[in-house]
Amino acid sequence: MAKSRTAFVCSECGATASRWAGQCPDCKAWNTLVESVVEAPGVNRMSQVQHKSLAQTAPVLSLKDIDALDVPRFGTGIEEFDRVLGGGLVAGGVVLIGGDPGIGKSTLLLQALANLAATRNTLYVSGEESGSQIALRARRLSVDSSELNFQAEIQLEKILGTLSDLKPEVAVIDSIQTLYSDALTSAPGSVAQVRECAAQLTRMAKQTGVTIILVGHVTKEGALAGPRVLEHIVDTVLYFEGDTQSSFRLVRAIKNRFGAVNELGVFAMTEKGLKGVSNPSALFLSQHDSQVPGSCVMVTQEGTRPLLVEIQALVDASHLPNARRLSVGLEQNRLAMLLAVLHRHAGIAAFDQDVFINAVGGVKIAEPAADLAVLLAINSSMRNKPLPRGLVVFGEVGLAGEIRPAPRGQERLKEAAKLGFSHALIPKGNVPKQKIEGMTIIAVERIDQAFTKLRELD
Repeated sequence: MAKSRTAFVCSECGATASRWAGQCPDCKAWNTLVESVVEAPGVNRMSQVQHKSLAQTAPVLSLKDIDALDVPRFGTGIEEFDRVLGGGLVAGGVVLIGGDPGIGKSTLLLQALANLAATRNTLYVSGEESGSQIALRARRLSVDSSELNFQAEIQLEKILGTLSDLKPEVAVIDSIQTLYSDALTSAPGSVAQVRECAAQLTRMAKQTGVTIILVGHVTKEGALAGPRVLEHIVDTVLYFEGDTQSSFRLVRAIKNRFGAVNELGVFAMTEKGLKGVSNPSALFLSQHDSQVPGSCVMVTQEGTRPLLVEIQALVDASHLPNARRLSVGLEQNRLAMLLAVLHRHAGIAAFDQDVFINAVGGVKIAEPAADLAVLLAINSSMRNKPLPRGLVVFGEVGLAGEIRPAPRGQERLKEAAKLGFSHALIPKGNVPKQKIEGMTIIAVERIDQAFTKLRELD
């Protein structure tokens, strides 16, 4: 028997190298080369697996001659899940959902599949749990699983055969890292196996129209395990966020070929499974008996949904040579930049102060519209004086001290007014053309002007 040969495969881009190196020679990523067995000529996957193209050979057409048809969708029976998907599942679509262990991936998909099983042919394939475990979870969640088909299998070829025979409309694969193909000799979860199994399942989905939902493991950094190409193969990528110790879960769309990205679904974990939260802004606002220093409410935009989030700041005298800068839920480097702007353009120095910033509720804010709220919260904590009651703010702060408008300002203001906020400190470029009932608009152009307007409110 010939001795098996090994190579080093990059988990990010899939490139191969003959020996290990700290950096991938192709994508330049660090510490991503993983040793794997090179396939022998006798077990070449092209000779054992019949590869079929995603579509028959078609003539070249002008793009203007092709009809742009809306993709029909069907709901899962869970409103928040449908929101993140862009309105529901798509026939032939492939969805990849990842998250930390125990955060609720299997629970959510079992609930959705049980709802769909009442009217559609569905299949749940589990490579990690037995049928009795899934049945026990279904009983605990009180879902009707009488029409739900189940298979405990990890061999790709047998799963493809089941999909061909059963012809389900929706199939869940839990999880992609447990599958293996006989055409490859590497272990399940390896770069080659994950890439091959995902490609074969995607090919099956496009050829037959079955909607496939893949569950993916995540690394300790929070990214999906396996090759980066896995995210490029599928149509939609969803991430579970939130602390497993908390009862609230966030599902965020990172990629969606059939809908908007950065959509956010908010769920509460209960004894009966995950339940959608109809008013998520209430989760991210602390309930104080009275106004407290260092607290500022902002409106962030998550996809098509405006959310009110409380930004908290704590500023304290530093006893270290280098003052600490800690940010939870917001970008750390941006905090250092904002403190420099605060000193240069508003005359408020914090070089000898420890500054801690937190976005309440575990939400992560990536947009720069939180800049103004961060600075107002820091100033409030330094003065030990709370901001006026009923105040909501948003706006991006530039290095020159200017306050730039945020997108969809009208929708942000309407959401704040609906929740009872009476004053809004916003960029001048976001002033609405029509007056919003019950809300006083305070428009500012520079950061020093914002502090002047706040002193007038006091």
